[in-house]
Amino acid sequence: MGLEHSFTNYVKEKYYNELFEALQDFITDQVENLELRLNVVEEIDEVNLSDIEIKQIYIEDLPGTKIDFDILLEAHIEVSDINKRLVDEQEICYQWFHYECTINLDTHFKNFVIKHIDIYNQRKNRKKIKNGLSEYFVPIIYKEDLDNVATNFLKEHYPEALITPIKIDPELLASQMGLTVHMTRISKDNSIFGQIYFKDTVSTFYDETHDKTIEKKVEKGSIFVDPNCFFLRNLGSYNNTIVHECVHWHLHKKAFMLKNLFDEDITKINCKVSGGVKGNKKEYIDWMEWQANSLAPKILMPLNMFKQEAYSIIQDLMKEKGTNDLLVIIEETIDRLAEFFGVSRLAAKIRMIDAGYDEAMGAFNFIDGRYIPTHSFKKGTLERNQTFSIGAVDAGILSLTDADFARITSSGRYVYIDSHFVLNTPKYVGKDLFGNLTLTNYARHNMNECCLVFTITVRSGERIGSNYHSECVLNRDENSPFDFEINFHHGYENSTPDKQLAYLEKVVKENSKIYKKLNNDFCDCMNTVKEWRGYTFKDIAARIPMEERQIRRIFNGESKGSIQALISICLALYLPPEISFHILNLSQPLSPIDESHQWYKFVLTYFHGKTVQEAREFLKNYNVTL
Repeated sequence: MGLEHSFTNYVKEKYYNELFEALQDFITDQVENLELRLNVVEEIDEVNLSDIEIKQIYIEDLPGTKIDFDILLEAHIEVSDINKRLVDEQEICYQWFHYECTINLDTHFKNFVIKHIDIYNQRKNRKKIKNGLSEYFVPIIYKEDLDNVATNFLKEHYPEALITPIKIDPELLASQMGLTVHMTRISKDNSIFGQIYFKDTVSTFYDETHDKTIEKKVEKGSIFVDPNCFFLRNLGSYNNTIVHECVHWHLHKKAFMLKNLFDEDITKINCKVSGGVKGNKKEYIDWMEWQANSLAPKILMPLNMFKQEAYSIIQDLMKEKGTNDLLVIIEETIDRLAEFFGVSRLAAKIRMIDAGYDEAMGAFNFIDGRYIPTHSFKKGTLERNQTFSIGAVDAGILSLTDADFARITSSGRYVYIDSHFVLNTPKYVGKDLFGNLTLTNYARHNMNECCLVFTITVRSGERIGSNYHSECVLNRDENSPFDFEINFHHGYENSTPDKQLAYLEKVVKENSKIYKKLNNDFCDCMNTVKEWRGYTFKDIAARIPMEERQIRRIFNGESKGSIQALISICLALYLPPEISFHILNLSQPLSPIDESHQWYKFVLTYFHGKTVQEAREFLKNYNVTL
C-alpha cells in the first residue's frame, strides 16, 4: 500500500523528537496523575521517557491547506524508586497518550503545532471527526454519503444547480473553481482520458500532426481532456471528464501535497481509460479515482433536481403515449434525461435507479451486439451481482461446463428469447406478427417468475465501485469497458406457479412419449415426428423455405440432405432437443470439434420453439450459415 508515503510514517520520521520532548515535559509535570501500573517501585522518584510508538493518527480536513490530527501513541516510561536502598530498582511502564495537533500544509509541513496532550481515555478522547482523511490525505467517503458530498460540492462551486433542474456547464464550473480546460491529445494510445495539474511544470503531450511527443509549459490548475479517448464518444462523456477532474482538485489537493513531499516530480493526476490512475496501482490512488468516478455523475445530476425532472418527463410521456406503464416509456425517459443533463445514456440510467426507478435496470442492456428489450422484475429478486440476461457465447460455454445448467435448459422447459432463458409456457412466451417467439407483456414485467438467474463477476481485473449492481451488472451498454464471466445460479429454476409447472410437465411428458416411439431407422423417425406435428411436406417446405420435392426425398431416404437442411427441418418441426439430436445421430452427427456444429447444437437446444429464419439471423452473428 505504499506506507512509506503515508502521513503516519512522515510524522514518525519528522516529528519524533518534538513528540518525545513534549511528552517528557508532560509526564514530568503530571507524574502524580499518571496511571502507571507498578510492580517493583513502591514510591516514584523519577520518570523518564525511553521511547514512544505511534499507534494511530486520526486526521480531520480543514478549510484551505490546514489539517488537525489526533495522535495516539504508547510511551515507554522508566520509573525509579525514591527509596535509596532500592536505588537500583526501576521498571518500565507502558502508558497511552493522546495528542491534539495541527499543521498548515502550505508551509511545506514545517509549522507543526502540538495543541494539547493528555492521558488517553477511550471514552473521553473518542471524538467524531466530521471531514476525515486517510493517512494518505484521501477523504474518507462512504457510498451512502456520496450524494451529500456532491450537494456540498455544488453549494460551494455551482449553487444554481440546486435551485432548479438545469444542465451544468462543466467549463463554467471549472472556471468558477479557478481552473482552465484544454482540449488536446494527451497520449498516442488514447490511454489517458483526462489529467489535472497541481503545480506549474513542463509536461509531455502527443502531437498527432507530426506523430511525436512534445513538451509544453503547463500552469497549475490546468485540466486537459483528450478528445480521442474511448470514453469521449459523446457530449456526456466530455462533460463527465471535466467534472471528474474538478472533483480531483476539490478533494485531492492535500493528497497531492503529501505525495509531492516525497516526490517533487509529481505534478498531476493522470486518469486512464480503464479506471484508476495511470502508472500507480496503490490502493489509496484507487480510492481517489473511485471518488471522482462516483461523484462526477452525481454532481451533473443532483438527486433532488434529477427526481423533479424525471417525474416531469415521465408525466409528459405518459400523457403523450396514453399509457400508465412505465416500462413502455422508460427508454425514452432515460434518453430525455441524458440529453437534459448532458450525460451519457448509461449515467442517466444509473441515476434513475438511484432515484428509485427499478424499471430502469432492465433498460438498454447491450448483449450480443444489440440492446435487448426492456424488462422489469420484483424488487429484491436479484443480488447485486446477478442478472436475467446472458449472451449466446456465455450460454454456450455454460452448456458445456455446467452439467446442471445443461440438464435444465435442454429439457424443453426453457427457451432462449432476447438473451433470457424463459419458461416455455403460453403465459411467458408468445409470437409476434411474423411468427417469431417473443416474451409476453406479462413476462417482461415479471422476469423473476419465469427466467433463470445468472451470477456475474468481472474478468478484466479492473477495480470498480462498490455500487457494482447498478454500475455494471444490470447496465452493460455498448461502450462498457468491463468483461464479464457468467455463472449459472442454482435454485431459480422452479420459481413459477404450480399451474405453469403443471403445463411444463405435460409438455415434457408428451416429448418423452414421442421420444420413446423413435427407433434407429431414420425414415421411420422422420415420419413419426412429421405425423406428431401434423405438418405436410408443403408446410415444412414453406417454413424453411425449401423445395417440397427435396423435403420428400430426405424424408423417404432418397437423399441424405445437408446437415443444414436436416437442422432446418428439425427447427421447422419445433422438435425438442433430444429428438433433434436422435435424428441427426442417425444421419449426420454433429462434430464436437467443429465450431459451426457447436452453434448448430446451440440453436437446436435453445431455439427449438423459434422459426428457422430466427435461427438463421442469430447464426449470422457468428458467421455460421444455416
